[in-house]
Amino acid sequence: MLPILQIGPLAIQTPGLILLLGLWLALSLSERAASHSGLNPNQLYNLVLLGLLGGVVGARLGYVLRYPEAFAASPASILSPNPGLLDAWGGTAGALLLGLIYGQRKGLQLRPTLDALTPGLAMLGVAVGFSHLASGAAFGSPTSLPWGIELWGAIRHPAQVYEIIAASLILLLFTPNGKIAWHLRTLAPGLNFWGFIALSALSRLIMEAWRGDSEIILGGVRVAQLAAWLVLALSLWAIGRLLFQSGSTILETEG
Repeated sequence: MLPILQIGPLAIQTPGLILLLGLWLALSLSERAASHSGLNPNQLYNLVLLGLLGGVVGARLGYVLRYPEAFAASPASILSPNPGLLDAWGGTAGALLLGLIYGQRKGLQLRPTLDALTPGLAMLGVAVGFSHLASGAAFGSPTSLPWGIELWGAIRHPAQVYEIIAASLILLLFTPNGKIAWHLRTLAPGLNFWGFIALSALSRLIMEAWRGDSEIILGGVRVAQLAAWLVLALSLWAIGRLLFQSGSTILETEG
């Protein structure tokens, strides 16, 4: 683990640095994918930046709403740069809201835009895995396997490494110039995005079995796995619907 990178008198938070590098790579991949989908790369770039802004604001507001007592004594701490004071659901809602508003105003087509964003999202998945590895977050459950790592006072599954491997494999499938991405894009706009969502949900569903920081409810149900099941079901439904619409269009054309 390397939470702090010390360069002389300068102390840099390694997880944040990794995420910034991942964001830069993600934007580069999505800009390349935009040209394949007939989109304006500049508009896609602006969409991502606005989504990030909405995500950060929404994540902090979501955390404040969940834990108002943490800010009661010092309201100014709402502006703290601490990334631990962020709520994932609030961030997702904020990013989607600003992204949808911008996309609607610029007339961006939803499905091609989502396909163009897909390789960037996949790259961010890899960056998040490395960020977890650097910080020690998303740690694994105790294990006696020979490849276990010592972390937080126990030998644990290297869950962060599992996460990086799974995210890297998904990224390889959805690179802008990849054959799979090209085939899905020509078959039906939106398939790249929903295919990525389905594989990501499946990956989280499997990886969660080795996590040691899972939130558990109802005496043994992992919240993340429950959410992954729901997202997987939604994505498979969306894929089926897109394939059905694509097949109907082909039959109408041939007819």
